[in-house]
Amino acid sequence: MQLCSAYFLAVTRGDDVAAVSSLESLRSLLGTIDTAQEAGLMAFAAGYDSCSRESRQDAGSITARPEGGFDVIGYTGSVCEKKGLLRHTVRVAASGEMREVSRELAQKPRNDCPVIGRRPVGLHATEDGGCEDARGRYFADVARLEAASVQAFLRLREELALHGADEALRDAALASAVDEVRHTDLTGGLARRFGAVPPPPSVADVPPRPLFEVLLDNAVEGCVRETFGALVAHHQALHAEDPEIREAMMGIAEDETRHAGLSWDIDTWAAPRLSLEERSALQEARRQALAVLRAEVAVPLDARLSAEAGLPSPAVALALLDSLEPELWA
Repeated sequence: MQLCSAYFLAVTRGDDVAAVSSLESLRSLLGTIDTAQEAGLMAFAAGYDSCSRESRQDAGSITARPEGGFDVIGYTGSVCEKKGLLRHTVRVAASGEMREVSRELAQKPRNDCPVIGRRPVGLHATEDGGCEDARGRYFADVARLEAASVQAFLRLREELALHGADEALRDAALASAVDEVRHTDLTGGLARRFGAVPPPPSVADVPPRPLFEVLLDNAVEGCVRETFGALVAHHQALHAEDPEIREAMMGIAEDETRHAGLSWDIDTWAAPRLSLEERSALQEARRQALAVLRAEVAVPLDARLSAEAGLPSPAVALALLDSLEPELWA
């Protein structure tokens, strides 16, 4: 899960505030790279994750070189992407110049990553608990994300109220949170049936956001992921070979369809309040989220999990995305 859509670096000097918005401006700000922290920041700004969610043993490791400069360990990708999790060694010179000196596969792609709806801002990654059964791992992760969605909808309700949304939208957000409590119980029971214990979600306390940030989050987590997640849930309700999973997904699919509808209702409510530039930014956020989703569903699934849980194959999932794209995200 890529949970942050953007990072910002601001610099203050007295009463003046300036943004650092490129690698060149960051290099100019830092001058000579003579500390490990500066080398790590340069590598992070170049797109190397210094705090990998799936492989923490050496993430962020920085080694000073005798002749000057530093070697930084960073990661790209994810176990839920087709390319898997990649480990890089990046050499950062004292001048700020960077080059990649090694790249290797740290972890292969997982074939049991759930595609699910709204994730709250500030959600931390959690270890999968080591369950050997792909069905247990899958439903444990689903249960964790369903529990996290409770917090996402409660937060959404508060932020909608803060920005003057009508009562119907706020009530729908609260009702969605109640739905997610039930989903957590259902999917948690399935996880335990297959020998896994769902880890509780860990969500950072983040202050209320400006309206546009709320809408960006809604565009990605709601208009894209929840909409597709609802379609996948209907597919599971029709195709799951396991009768208990099929029955659970019937109810979840109906609820998730309402949640997706709420996302688009919020998008419609907000449209008159936005500039043309802001509306274009929301459209671009949806486009990028769709590209990420395509990469996620392209990873082949565990055959037993796919059959028993009714999950679409990569080819079917991509076809489902193709069917939605012109209707919702063009």
